[in-house]
Amino acid sequence: MNSYIEENKTRFLEELFDWLRIPSISAKSEHKADMIKAAEYAREALMQAGADQAEVCQTPGHPIVYGEKLVDPTLPTVLVYGHYDVQPADPLELWHTPPFEPQVRDGKIYARGACDDKGQVYMHIKALETMVKSDSLSCNIKFMIEGEEEVGSDNLAIFVKDNKEKLKADIILISDTSIIDNDNPSITTGLRGIAYVEVEVSGPNKDLHSGVYGGAVDNPANVLCEMVARLKDKDGKITIPGFYDKVVVLSQQERSELAKRPFSLDEYKKELGLQAVHGEKDYSTIERVGIRPSLDVNGMWSGYIGEGAKTVLPDKAFAKISMRLVPNQDSDEIAELFTRYFHSLAPATVKVSVKKHHGGQPVVTNINSTAFRAASAAFEEAWGKPAIPTREGGSIPIVALFRQELGLDSVLMGFGLDSDAIHSPNEHYGVFNFVKGIETITLFHKYYGKGKRS
Repeated sequence: MNSYIEENKTRFLEELFDWLRIPSISAKSEHKADMIKAAEYAREALMQAGADQAEVCQTPGHPIVYGEKLVDPTLPTVLVYGHYDVQPADPLELWHTPPFEPQVRDGKIYARGACDDKGQVYMHIKALETMVKSDSLSCNIKFMIEGEEEVGSDNLAIFVKDNKEKLKADIILISDTSIIDNDNPSITTGLRGIAYVEVEVSGPNKDLHSGVYGGAVDNPANVLCEMVARLKDKDGKITIPGFYDKVVVLSQQERSELAKRPFSLDEYKKELGLQAVHGEKDYSTIERVGIRPSLDVNGMWSGYIGEGAKTVLPDKAFAKISMRLVPNQDSDEIAELFTRYFHSLAPATVKVSVKKHHGGQPVVTNINSTAFRAASAAFEEAWGKPAIPTREGGSIPIVALFRQELGLDSVLMGFGLDSDAIHSPNEHYGVFNFVKGIETITLFHKYYGKGKRS
């Protein structure tokens, strides 16, 4: 199989580049046609790779691509999940090359979606092709590739509930996570959940002249800043009453095991251009992004932000805020606690509203399952060393839904790096990771098929 991958890797990359050129930005309505085009591209790629069938399934939002290769009903079935939608590319001026004109520089593919998640999804499509061409399929394979992961996966939840028979499988395989580095492969065993809200602070019934009214009328922008500042204390602890009540606290032994992960704080700071890190007191950087919850402002806006000066006291101020959650915290409950507390912080001079955008539950996977052992064996053969179990700070809300609706656990076998700048300008994905990922995925199917039969 490796010889086939090596002989065809240039073509694999060219096909991926064609997919990356489609600006499938789910958050922007003007890209609706691009979303359809990207879904059709995935369907055609699955058929070319050897799928028995592939279809574009319409939803009230963006379509979902479903495909399957069923070789033997007695073999186990793997359901591959991924997404073809991407984050907006803004700010465009910070990209060194256009975000939807993929280029390889220093062994890395630069483009929006290169790592998150088109590049990683395409590894699975090419792994299918490799196994079909080498007649080495040891599992049935189904694909579900959605177009709304970056905006909450609302319609995927409905699709899963309505298509349980179609999606029947033994395990979910997902590549939308990362490894520690190319010398230290890892398998993600836990993901934080998320509660995402947008807040609005309203003051006067119109924008006011800041000279005529400044000092006499409370400024919603000032108030918002004060309210946001009160969401955390000086030790980095979130101040929302009840926020930590259900947080699972790891034992000292578990924390010691987590600390064995290779990590250089100096390199971390250098990569990010930081003089110092910040976070919850008495926890390490690795712990802060893996086993502890967080709260961050994702955007704030108010008043005049155009070129030049305009002396205005704005009538409204807005912020988008995300809270990353750990096991036992519930997304809906945390959003309600936030809403209640945020209202309590508001002075009588303003009105406040809170809107929940989307949420997702935290997940911890089973490291003693046949699927996890297969993933471990695949990494060890492909990379020459065992993969290290790690917890990741990001969220894939659909993982909890798969467990709830389909009764299936997921294997989070991603190949990106934390330095790949996903969601940021100059997103990239290593050519090495793309090719090595295809190889590792084919080995997963080999070991999983063997493990389920033994």
